[in-house]
Amino acid sequence: MTRVLVLYYSSYGHVRALAQAEAEGARSVPGTHVDLRRVPETVPEDIQRKAGFAADDTPVASPADLEAYDAIILGTPTLFGMMAGQMKSFLDQAGGLWARNALVGKVAAVFASTGSQHGGHEATLLTTQIPLQHFGMLIAGMPYTFAGQTTAEGIVGGAPYGAGTIAGVDGSRMPTQTDLAGARFQGAHVARIAARLAGAALAQQAA
Repeated sequence: MTRVLVLYYSSYGHVRALAQAEAEGARSVPGTHVDLRRVPETVPEDIQRKAGFAADDTPVASPADLEAYDAIILGTPTLFGMMAGQMKSFLDQAGGLWARNALVGKVAAVFASTGSQHGGHEATLLTTQIPLQHFGMLIAGMPYTFAGQTTAEGIVGGAPYGAGTIAGVDGSRMPTQTDLAGARFQGAHVARIAARLAGAALAQQAA
């Protein structure tokens, strides 16, 4: 079985919805086991309540969990043109994996939610890939074979660098069907790449 982890941080549910679609896409590839996890919350509970954070009962991951997967798909909201601090904190705690080259050669992908079309959507997708490359991971984006990203008929999240959605400044805009289709496409794309790499590794071991 190819093992895929969809790991995300979500305050208001937009990234969680994309994460569920990513997991659905990955599961559509035969022979794929998918786990859906979130990173720990760092915002105090009283502030979460005042800000109207969405409840989320998805199990929490730890940095040590990453090593067990063939592919890791990360989802984050955009905060000031970058990944959320919760996701950055999680990755910062994975230094032990970096020191052991434990993630080298694994597949990685990124998806994001942003408040506005020009609020750092692509910047977040691209900069979130940087630490993953420091870990030695292989980056998979969302190629133009997903034609939905080329439409001009409305606001569409995502880019060749990864799936995404535009939440609106007040967060009232949830992922569209096109956004969710892009996430499912990316999840399946990552799972297929991971399966090919895992199969090649097994073939080398058997040779």
